[in-house]
Amino acid sequence: MQTILGANGIIGEELVKELKAKYTSDIRIVGRNPKKINESDTLHKADLLKPDEVKEAVKGSDIVFLTVGLPYNSKIWLRDWEPLMENVIRACMEYNAKLVYFDNTYAYPQDAIEQTEETPMTSTGKKGIARATAAKLMLKAMEEKKIEGAICRAPEFYGPGKTKAFTNALVFESLKTGKKPKIFLRDDVLRTLIYTPDAGKAMALIGNTLDAYGTTWHLPCDDNRLTYREFIEEISTQLGRNIDYMVLKPWLINILALFNTNLKETKELLPRYAIDNLFISDKFKKVFPDFKVTTYKEGIKAILDDYVIS
Repeated sequence: MQTILGANGIIGEELVKELKAKYTSDIRIVGRNPKKINESDTLHKADLLKPDEVKEAVKGSDIVFLTVGLPYNSKIWLRDWEPLMENVIRACMEYNAKLVYFDNTYAYPQDAIEQTEETPMTSTGKKGIARATAAKLMLKAMEEKKIEGAICRAPEFYGPGKTKAFTNALVFESLKTGKKPKIFLRDDVLRTLIYTPDAGKAMALIGNTLDAYGTTWHLPCDDNRLTYREFIEEISTQLGRNIDYMVLKPWLINILALFNTNLKETKELLPRYAIDNLFISDKFKKVFPDFKVTTYKEGIKAILDDYVIS
């Protein structure tokens, strides 16, 4: 059995679809209010902050994928990521289940240096500290041979369906509602974005590849990075009309954050939008050369079609 802890976010959904398509029909979806993605899925209610419930959720699993998302709140992240990860690791140890953890780049320093699997987790932001704590617990358990594990790390998302990310919210959701797209800080720096179906497919592949355990993987992204200006230009080309947009400057963000909780929570991450973001996924591409990475052109088209934007 392959179990997904927190499967009803976009990454969990894409992962479950791929597992069913290529690897197994024996899938358990775990959450406080789990919902089936495939008709054959098994549902299991559990609170990952309760050790006994986590053990019951993991029991009988060969592979456990941790794709849970906590509420977008720094206090909650600092409070809950450490005990949640400890609970999952202990459960996997008890039942000898492999663990594959979906992580992000918040723990990395917010600079323009290329990010690889060896980049130190030295963020001073609250969310970055919380994610670093969780990742280090996982790495320690792997190094001490307490579990067979793999960390799958991804940069900012973009994608169809219920993808929740800054690019989707500020660009595509704005277009869908007839509003002007918005961009944080600058439109002339390079961004690395991961297409959410690619993230789910790559995570399923890693989890079902025996030799992929024991290390961290940067999930695959298109290396032909775009600036947000070029991103909007590609949207304009595909729609056949010029798309005007707004660059949100720091002073405006500070004002808007007074009335928007999510934006207030985002402020600690804003420095990365003023510099090139160079997330490197060469390791994955070398080991899995047949994996088809979605280009930005292809990804933008799929989102525009999904959002029914014309």
